[in-house]
Amino acid sequence: MTARDALQSHRVASPLELLFDLVFVVAVSQASSTLHDLISEGRIGAGVLTYLMVFFAVWWAWMNFTWFASAFDTDDWLYRTLAIVQMGGVLVLAAGVRDAMLLSDYTVITLGYVVMRLAMVAQWLRVAASDSASRPTAVRMAAGIGAVQVLWVARAAVLGDEAPAWTFGLLVIAELAVPVWAELRGRTQWHPHHIAERFGLFTLLLLGESLLASANALIDAIAEGEHVAELLWLAGSGLFITAAIWWIYFAREQYDGLGELRGGFTFGYVHYVIFAAVGAVSSGVEVEIDEVTGHTEISDAAAGLALTAPLAVFLVSAWALLLRRRVARWVSVVLVAGSVLVALAGLLAVGEFVVAALVMTGVVVALEVDAARGATRRA
Repeated sequence: MTARDALQSHRVASPLELLFDLVFVVAVSQASSTLHDLISEGRIGAGVLTYLMVFFAVWWAWMNFTWFASAFDTDDWLYRTLAIVQMGGVLVLAAGVRDAMLLSDYTVITLGYVVMRLAMVAQWLRVAASDSASRPTAVRMAAGIGAVQVLWVARAAVLGDEAPAWTFGLLVIAELAVPVWAELRGRTQWHPHHIAERFGLFTLLLLGESLLASANALIDAIAEGEHVAELLWLAGSGLFITAAIWWIYFAREQYDGLGELRGGFTFGYVHYVIFAAVGAVSSGVEVEIDEVTGHTEISDAAAGLALTAPLAVFLVSAWALLLRRRVARWVSVVLVAGSVLVALAGLLAVGEFVVAALVMTGVVVALEVDAARGATRRA
């Protein structure tokens, strides 16, 4: 298992990586649907906090495999087997999401997470045994990941349901620190184009949840025969919002700077915010359906913010990471102002999802105008 060529041409996602992503859809779906349930019940603070905690486990395990595969994907039988073991861990994690978010019982989700991470330890040990150039980094990665997993198990076994949130935060910091510490001994040879494609594919999977939520609004309108106009407006707005997220995320090339260590870490770590925000949009649409059909007791403003707040977070984080250095200054102003307007739209008594969709569409128009002007200047 030796490092792949970071400059290899036509490097694309493998069938195994695509299958790996599909397994994570299950965990993301469980997290977003449970967030919807908690918000609709009025447990907004607990819902957001537990969603962010669970989503970290999903995102971190996915990203670590993705980065590893970009550098060391040999696609032999043992590599495939260890990847499938990780998929099994994802399914166990997904099975524990609702208990973790509703009951603060992290036993099952910790078990699934540790299975995924220990399989990653085995992958790094293979690298240490096979590639002398990568051995120092691989040994640090294996040792660091393994040590943190011991702490996760100890947290679940000793503290159980009573474990305070700050202990989770400390272990998150430890997880994030391991790759930084390991890469100080030598940068792994990830492929910039491959990484950008993989993150784009995961974004598409998250957007699929939003499309499903919009479809549910349409299905409810047809099935119940009540609140038809509002639900149709919500379904249409949800489609526009999903399309706008896609358009904004893929508006510019993203692999620039990924060849550098600092750029790679920034790209990977900030994507937690982008992914978590996009994943929460589907929850917001479902909450809006509950508000329209009278299946929730929360206020109109709370229901509106359930949709518009993650949209605002997405706009700001996408601008900061993906677009700030690639668009004209006036477009940056439009993006930041658009995030503020989208957030404020959630406070409207009616039509907040329509206003949010219109603002998102306006941001897309600004990006396209800027792209057209850039093409004209180059010509």
